[in-house]
Amino acid sequence: MSDSGQVVLCAASAYEEKYYLNELFAGLPSAVKKELQIMCVLYTADVGGVLTMQFDEEGNLLFHVTSEENDFLFDEIGSVLKIKQYQREKKELLESLELYYRVKILGEDIG
Repeated sequence: MSDSGQVVLCAASAYEEKYYLNELFAGLPSAVKKELQIMCVLYTADVGGVLTMQFDEEGNLLFHVTSEENDFLFDEIGSVLKIKQYQREKKELLESLELYYRVKILGEDIG
């Protein structure tokens, strides 16, 4: 958990060319883990910067994007469009991840 009460699911960096999956989510099906990796790595390859997918205190999955101050190759408009595309095309996956987080991590009873 971070200071802001948010929990990182995964992240990718165009600067370090690395991908990270939080070990809290090691129990996710391998197909889901692979899909997250593909999404994050493609995002940073297309747009640049650093993409972090994280849960807020209520269990909502958020996309957090940062870029280095002098990164003139970072595509701000492309970033917004890519995230909207993911939210539209991967809606079912993202909602399932939120449900997983609420049940497995937060311990909510959804019954």
